[in-house]
Amino acid sequence: MASYPHLMSPLTINKLTLRNRVVSTAHAEVYAEAGGLPGDRYIRYYEEKAKGGLGLAICGGSSPVSVDSPQGWWKSVNLSTDRVIDPLARLAETMHKHGTKIMIQATHMGRRNAFHGENWPHLMTPSGIREPVHRGNAKIIEIQEIKRIIKDFGVAAKRVQDAGLDGIEISAAHQHLIDQFWSPRSNFRSDEWGGSLANRMRFGIEVLTSVREAVGKDFVVGLRMCGDEFHEDGLDHETLKEIAHAMGETRLIDYLSVIGSGADTHNTLANCMPPMALPPEPFVHLAAGIKSVVDLPVMHAQSIRDAGQAERILAAGMVDLVGMTRAQIADPHMVEKIRDGREDEIKQCVGANYCIDRQYNGLDVLCVQNAATSREATMPHIVTKSTGPKRKVVVVGGGPGGLEAARVARSRGHDVVLFEKSDAVGGQINLAAKAPQREQMAGIVRWFDMETRRLGVDRRMGTQATSEMILAEQPDIVVLATGGNSNMGQVAGWGADDGLSVSSWDILSGKVAPAKNVLVYDVMSAHTGSGTADFLATRGSQVEIVTPDVKVADDVGGTTFPIFYRRLYAMDVVMTPNYWLDRVYREGDKLIAVIRNEYTEALEERAVDQVVVENGILPNDGLYWDLKEKSVNYGQTDIATLFASQPQPGLSEDLSGDKFLLYRVGDCISQHNIHGAIYDALRLCKDF
Repeated sequence: MASYPHLMSPLTINKLTLRNRVVSTAHAEVYAEAGGLPGDRYIRYYEEKAKGGLGLAICGGSSPVSVDSPQGWWKSVNLSTDRVIDPLARLAETMHKHGTKIMIQATHMGRRNAFHGENWPHLMTPSGIREPVHRGNAKIIEIQEIKRIIKDFGVAAKRVQDAGLDGIEISAAHQHLIDQFWSPRSNFRSDEWGGSLANRMRFGIEVLTSVREAVGKDFVVGLRMCGDEFHEDGLDHETLKEIAHAMGETRLIDYLSVIGSGADTHNTLANCMPPMALPPEPFVHLAAGIKSVVDLPVMHAQSIRDAGQAERILAAGMVDLVGMTRAQIADPHMVEKIRDGREDEIKQCVGANYCIDRQYNGLDVLCVQNAATSREATMPHIVTKSTGPKRKVVVVGGGPGGLEAARVARSRGHDVVLFEKSDAVGGQINLAAKAPQREQMAGIVRWFDMETRRLGVDRRMGTQATSEMILAEQPDIVVLATGGNSNMGQVAGWGADDGLSVSSWDILSGKVAPAKNVLVYDVMSAHTGSGTADFLATRGSQVEIVTPDVKVADDVGGTTFPIFYRRLYAMDVVMTPNYWLDRVYREGDKLIAVIRNEYTEALEERAVDQVVVENGILPNDGLYWDLKEKSVNYGQTDIATLFASQPQPGLSEDLSGDKFLLYRVGDCISQHNIHGAIYDALRLCKDF
C-alpha cells in the first residue's frame, strides 16, 4: 500500500466513504435475467470484485428508467419496475458484506437503440435524427413525453435508494437522451428544449432535479458525461467544460464521471472502450480539463489497466477516482493483490476487448484470458488444493489451453510436466502479437509464463513430445493441447503445395518475406486476416484483402474492426468483400489469382507477386490417435459432466500401473479461440 498511497487512500463523496479510489464503472454485463432483474450470476460477478478489495462498483450500464427505453440486447437492469427492488437489495447486501459500496447507472437511451425488440417502441430523440450505429430511427420527442421521462428518472432513483444501494449515476455519455439534448449534432429544436446551450441543458437539469427530489440531499448522485464528442458538428471539449461547470453549480450532483469521445458512429465507438491499439489512458486529459472547472470529485475510466498508471494519474491530480473496469474483468482480485504487494500475480487486461465486443453482439461479457469471470458459480478464480490422490499430469502444448491446464493442475497440488516443442510458451498468441497494434496480446502469455514458473510446473521446453516420451512419465492424466496447423489444403486450386500461396502464419512468423504486390485471402474474417494485411502494408507491400464475407473483418468486434479500418484505409489497402478465391496459377513472373463474386459468379483476375491465405486451422491430433487406444477412457471427455461443471468419470478410480486418462483441450479438437481453449482447460482440470 505504501507504493500506491493515492490509489489506496479513502475518499468521501457526499456522506459515502470509499475505502480506496478504484472503481468498477458502469458497463453492460448482459447478465440480467428475464425482465431485467439481477440474479445469482449477476450478484456473484460483482461479489467477486468486492472479495477482491474493490472500493466502489457501479453496476447496470445503461439501465433504463422508462419502459420505452428497452433493455435491448445488452440485458441491462430494468429500473422501470418495482420488481427490481428486492434483487437489487440482495446485491447491495452482498457487496456491503465485503466492504464495497455499490451504485447503479440509470438512463434513457433515446434514439440509441433498435425499435425491433422488446415492446417494439417508437424511439425518441430531440429532433428525430437517426443514430448510425444502432440504426435507431426515432420520432421527435414531445413535451408530454419529456416531462414523463423526467418523472421516470426520479421514480427509478427512489427504487435504487429503497433497495439499499449507495447511490445512482445518471448517464449523459455515449449519446444517450440527455446528451442528445445537449449536442447540436442531434438537437435542432427551437423551443425551450433547444437552441441555446442553456436550453439544451434544460432536460438534463430537470432530470437531476427530479432525482434529487426523490432521494434527498444525502444520497450520492453522479453524472457520467463525455469530454469531447470528436465531431465537427458536435460538442467540443470547451463546450463540455462549460456544461460540466453548469451542472456542478446546480449542486444537484456529487461527482462527475468523464469519458472521452462520442459513440454514435462506428469509428467513435471504438474510442469509448479503447482497445490495445490505442495508447494507455488516451482521454485522461479530457477528464483533467473538466476537473479544472468544477469543485466535485472527478472519475475517469478508459484504458487504465495497472496500479502504476492509476497512481500516477491520481498523484498528478488529474482525477480523484480511477475506473479499472476491464482490468477487473481480467482479474477481480486485482485490488487485493495490489494491496498485498503481489502485483506480479495480477492477470492484467491486455485490451483485447473480447468482453465489450461480445456485448455488442448481444452476448454475455467474458474475458479473453479469464474463463472464471461471470462463471463464479461453477468456475474458481482461486484454484484450491485437491483432497483426492496426488496425480502425475502430463500436458502437451504450451499455448493458452495447455498453460491453463498446467497451471490449474499444479494449483490442485499435482505433479505436472509440460512439454512444449518451441523454446517459448504461447503458441498461436505469439503469432497474433506479431500483427501491428496487437503486440499487447503477448501479455496473456507473460502471465501464464510467470504463473507456471511460480507454481513449479516442470516445463520441458524445446521438446517435441512423442507418445513414448509421454508414457515414460507414467502419467495418471494426459492433457493434449497441441493446437493446429494452417488449413491450406482445403482448395486444391490455391496451389499451396506448389508454392503458389502461403499462409498468414508463414508471413507473421517471418518464414516467408512479404512481396511487393500481395493479395490476402481471408476466409475467416477474424483478427488474423486483417492483422496480416496490416503487417504487410506496414512493411511496404501493396495489399488487397479479399473475403467471401459481407465486409472485411466481419467477425471482428464493434470496438476493434474500426481500428483495423483506420489503419488499412490510411495505407491504401484495397478491401474487396463478397469474393471467393477459386485458384492461383503462374504466368511469367506473376501469380494470377482468380476470384469469384459470391452473388453473380463473375470471375476476375489479379496479377500479384504473392497470395497469402488465412483459412483457419486443422487440428494437430496425431498424438491423440497414438494414445487413444492406450488410455482408460479412450480419449473421451464426458460432455454431460463437462458442461455441468462436474468432475470427469474415472478421476477417482485407481490409475496405478500403466493406466491413464486422456483428454484434449482447445484447437487440437477443433478451432475455437483463446478464451475457448482456456475455458476447456479450466472446466476440465479444476476437478483433477
